[in-house]
Amino acid sequence: MLGQLGSNAPSAQAFLAAIVESSDDAIVSKSINGIITSWNKSAERLFGFTAEEAVGQHITIIIPEDRLHEEEAIIASIRAGNRIDHYETVRRRKDGTLVDISLTASPVRDAEGNIIGASKVARDISERKRAAERQELLLREMNHRIKNIFAVVGAVIGLSERTATSTKDLPNDLRARTNALAIAHELTLPDTDGTSVRSQATTLFTLVKARFAAHQNDGHERVAINGRDLPVRGAVLTSLALVLHEFATNAVKYGALSTQDGRIAIHVDRDDDLVLTWSEIGVPEVEPPEGPGGFGSQLERATVGSLHGSIEREWKHSGLSIVLRIPSRVLDDEKDPTSG
Repeated sequence: MLGQLGSNAPSAQAFLAAIVESSDDAIVSKSINGIITSWNKSAERLFGFTAEEAVGQHITIIIPEDRLHEEEAIIASIRAGNRIDHYETVRRRKDGTLVDISLTASPVRDAEGNIIGASKVARDISERKRAAERQELLLREMNHRIKNIFAVVGAVIGLSERTATSTKDLPNDLRARTNALAIAHELTLPDTDGTSVRSQATTLFTLVKARFAAHQNDGHERVAINGRDLPVRGAVLTSLALVLHEFATNAVKYGALSTQDGRIAIHVDRDDDLVLTWSEIGVPEVEPPEGPGGFGSQLERATVGSLHGSIEREWKHSGLSIVLRIPSRVLDDEKDPTSG
């Protein structure tokens, strides 16, 4: 096409000018001294300056102060006749905001071959950079989770092995406990909304309902939770999932869930501490265990201890009552691993 227009220089120039003006990329030309000589529509959209505002100004109107050294290097390279391809940098818009761009710069020569300026093509790569950052955050989150999961599973295996009543029961106990961890993990799978990556908002009520969903299928609510719902994540979430699993296992074997009419009421409050009260109702008469065993498993104590919390049990006429306390500082210190 350009070859066909070669004999008609004005038409060729008009055609090239139309290509530049309609390009999706910001195309700017400048003199060898850095004075802007042309500025297309995409440059207006990208940088915020109109052509009337930009032409005649120095190119540094779009260069942050901490990037001025880049322009010096670019000019030196252009003077030497070199082309710069896809250089990733940051430029400043008219409103002062910064934009990530990929920059290509080429020498502009006159009829005698002398370098008289440069043409620059800038492409907005902000979304690509954000996507890369989201991927990095996601990988960091996955790495954090995997490390935590292996650490917790290792501890669970060790405690289960030491406290198992028989080798026959050990595989089933381990499977059930790892399933409890899986529930907690699934509740906080990373969520991407196009602008960020974060752990999904998860609450204590959500964890309880997920853990006891299988016990709510007989037409009435056997496990009810009320009080103050609280956000939970990280080590607190994992530990609570394990503790609730142990509570539930004991309730199924000996407590409220071992009988058709049994119910469990869970109340959550927070003052200086998170206080979770577990009350079993309609439980067959059970003799309180002696010593450290029985309902109070070593896994429960070790898990609660890792959160600097405490656990108290009282065998009432209506059934077992448990009060679990976790210090507020533990909840407040638990941060989203994707936040840095």
